[in-house]
Amino acid sequence: VQLQASGGGLVQAGGSLRLSCVGSGRTLRTYTMGWFRQAPGKDREFVAAIRGSSSNAVYADTVKGRFTVSRDNAKNTVYLYMYSLRPEDTAVYYCAAGVGVILSSVRQLSGYDYWGQGTQVTVSS
Repeated sequence: VQLQASGGGLVQAGGSLRLSCVGSGRTLRTYTMGWFRQAPGKDREFVAAIRGSSSNAVYADTVKGRFTVSRDNAKNTVYLYMYSLRPEDTAVYYCAAGVGVILSSVRQLSGYDYWGQGTQVTVSS
């Protein structure tokens, strides 16, 4: 599976962005798809995920209510809609795909098998 993330950019605080993650090589339908982010000098952290089996979504507390993850299986694409962006959301955002990810591993980097290259999101104050 190859993943290509896009949609990042520069936005003012309070603005919104939509990130896309397009898969190739295999259908993403049955994969759990995760979004992670990494700010300069910080560890990569979990943002959101959507389960492959049920399409249930899981969110980090820091983005809950502001971000929405969804998938379009026909386009083999997963989206991250980001609203009410804050300067602390500034980071490189990565999408990832995992096979058979159990619920307790959804928030863990180790739960995912494939990673995209990342897209930069910068939120100005």
